[in-house]
Amino acid sequence: MSYSDSTAAVSPVTEVAVANTTQAPVHPSPAELPADVLERARIYALDLGVALPESDLVQVLTLPLDRIREALDLAQEVREKWCGKEVELEGIVSLKTGGCPEDCHFCAQSGVFESPVRSAWIDIPAVVESAKHTAKTGAAEFCLVAAVRGPDKKLMSQLKAAVEAIRAEVDIHIACSLGMLTDEQADELAAMGIHRYNHNLETARSYFPNVVTSHTWEVRRETLERVRDRGIKLCCGGIIGLGESIEQRAEFATQLADLGPTEVPINFLNPRPGTPFENHPLVSMEDALRTIAAFRFALPKATIRFAGGREITLGDKGMRDGLTGGINGFIAGNYLTTLGCSAETDLDMLSELHIPIREKKEVP
Repeated sequence: MSYSDSTAAVSPVTEVAVANTTQAPVHPSPAELPADVLERARIYALDLGVALPESDLVQVLTLPLDRIREALDLAQEVREKWCGKEVELEGIVSLKTGGCPEDCHFCAQSGVFESPVRSAWIDIPAVVESAKHTAKTGAAEFCLVAAVRGPDKKLMSQLKAAVEAIRAEVDIHIACSLGMLTDEQADELAAMGIHRYNHNLETARSYFPNVVTSHTWEVRRETLERVRDRGIKLCCGGIIGLGESIEQRAEFATQLADLGPTEVPINFLNPRPGTPFENHPLVSMEDALRTIAAFRFALPKATIRFAGGREITLGDKGMRDGLTGGINGFIAGNYLTTLGCSAETDLDMLSELHIPIREKKEVP
């Protein structure tokens, strides 16, 4: 049997657009599988475009040092086959910063902890200027974020005004991240034409109670299902290095694959002063690279996006390894409460690596 022959020949962008539909995945027979985990990853993720099983993801996450580059090379093959050679850039801005009532233990925007971040709102002209700056970098998407449990009428009204103002001046996809939604709020976002909704599950379901106690993993999942039911694309990822085990990282990747987001941001914990996780150690560069490969094998058709913490966890070399090892998107510029690489630095890195930027019309 030729596994590669079982996959229809369609363009990478088309594949991404129809990724993770209700079509039943094709899985090889256990008797046909090779002993080596990367050879199995080649069959599942590269040939068939389906998720590598959770037990195999654990093996990828524990590969010896001398096989990490081999895993990244295969992950790059997977992402180029199913997603194309381009990377997708995104900018973000915070409509409302700080003062969130939830107790996410990693987050400096929680009003529960004694962090230096204080509650603040940004006005519409500043949002539009940020969108213009983002578009100049070549980014295809601009995400409006608010530190809230869920949006109230004031925030929904401000979001609508911001979306209208951006569309009047900037040709860019608009995404948002407003916490947990009701059915009515999800309807409003669909009516606004929001391209994508970000709501991270953050970590594995089994580990989530160690990270957040003011709401459940299941409540987050319900919001994602509401959004998907209304035709809005899903952006859902999380943070690596919250204290989870290797097995729980594999569990998390599998749970994301089951959800089927079109975009998966990978953050690496950058411990914030005043939060319960302020003394957590950084993830090693080697573990971060193993994670990138594993997530690509779990989500072969998704945009896997570098997000917060990449700079301090990976450094310049590690970021280059990631961009040639399965990553096909990143947030350009600063994050919500931490500084990122400058957009110019990121663009220079892409140019040196000969990686093209995906245009807005090609974004799934």
